[in-house]
Amino acid sequence: MDGTQYSWGGRFSSAPEAIVQRFNASVAFDQRLAPQDLAGSRAHARMLESVGLLSAEELARLLGGLEAIEGEIKAGQFQWDEALEDVHMNIEARLVELVGPVGKKLHTARSRNDQVATDVRLFIAEEGARLIASLARLRRALIDAAAAHVDVLLPGYTHLQRAQPVRLAHHLLAHEARLQRDAGRVRDALRRQNQSPLGSGALSGTPHPIDRQQAAKTMGFDTVTSNSLDAVAARDHLLEVMAACSIASVGLSRLAEELVLWSSQEFGFVRLADAYCTGSSMMPQKKNPDMPELIRGKTGRVLGDFVALAVAEKALPLAYNKDLQEDKEPLFDAVDTLRDCLDVMAGTIATAQFQPEAMAEALADGFLEATEVADLLVASGLPFREAHHRVGTLVGRLVAENRRIPDLSDGEWQALGLAPETARARVQAEAMIEAKTQVGAVARGRVLEAIEQASQSLEAE
Repeated sequence: MDGTQYSWGGRFSSAPEAIVQRFNASVAFDQRLAPQDLAGSRAHARMLESVGLLSAEELARLLGGLEAIEGEIKAGQFQWDEALEDVHMNIEARLVELVGPVGKKLHTARSRNDQVATDVRLFIAEEGARLIASLARLRRALIDAAAAHVDVLLPGYTHLQRAQPVRLAHHLLAHEARLQRDAGRVRDALRRQNQSPLGSGALSGTPHPIDRQQAAKTMGFDTVTSNSLDAVAARDHLLEVMAACSIASVGLSRLAEELVLWSSQEFGFVRLADAYCTGSSMMPQKKNPDMPELIRGKTGRVLGDFVALAVAEKALPLAYNKDLQEDKEPLFDAVDTLRDCLDVMAGTIATAQFQPEAMAEALADGFLEATEVADLLVASGLPFREAHHRVGTLVGRLVAENRRIPDLSDGEWQALGLAPETARARVQAEAMIEAKTQVGAVARGRVLEAIEQASQSLEAE
């Protein structure tokens, strides 16, 4: 079959220039949509038969041909032809070769515009489910690590300065909480996009007596799109999924950054497994946290994918425009990159060895007790602003004297307005943590509740 003529149709008297053919073709990347294209074609063929546009014998031949093509693709034997431009025309041309002229009937009441829109929505549904599964694996790794380190204490930080003591479990669950929202964002996007565009035609529908709801149900969609122009022109559902990927990537980058910092000799809070690190080509002593660094670096790539599609779509009139061919590569890259990052991070967390001794040592410096002392003064009746000023003045003096708050004498505690024994007991790390018992805080009982709730939520999802 003359692929060029089959692709470009009877309107043209000459084949495109070679560079135009290459520039125009998308089959090099959209062949990834072959499983979705075959699924959509099967549903469409069955619907055409049910409304009388195909005979039962024609349907059987078409389904047999599509099955044969699926086998060729899975076996790596399918011959993709750039002259046929895209995945749709390649499959249709091969179908005609296999089953004869009846293969040309498959495109009845269908355009490549609603065909590709359907394929992409099916792809998003499948890949979105895989993203949620990868998010779940990382969430499970964080929950398990939290459960194993409930009694490990470390400094919590603001501005990368030691601030107040927290439980390591609480810190890990903070990342899990964000990942839970990431999963929710993906689910929301999947729910909104789960409508079938098939039957919208090129832009205005079709005069044939098709049953869009039947085809939609066969493919697993909840319903059909409500406007044919929107159905073939819209790409905001891709943007929504990619926005969810971008937000998840940003959160993942923050976790990666902490692992990079914590695994440094300056922190020493965690040792990453050798399987998730690399060495130096020159310095034999080096063990580099390259996996977290790569995850951090790939955030820009996922964000760039979102921006690329948003810019491609921003000035397009309705309905379909060739610019929309640029939707697939950013989408594919965003979901692939995020999924790989999630899976690598899940392994990194699951095999990480946290270092309680180094964390405990870090609790001794930085005046982490200062806020607790101010709160004790408030509990004794002093206004907080006055307590804040009084403790700030104390810290300034202790810094100059190279002393710490636990070094205060009985007289100094009394001069501050606090009973020495009570104050000394309350400025111990465990006591400071256990004083915070409200929902969402760091007391041991609350953290144990949070671990159980996170685990139950993950299982329910």
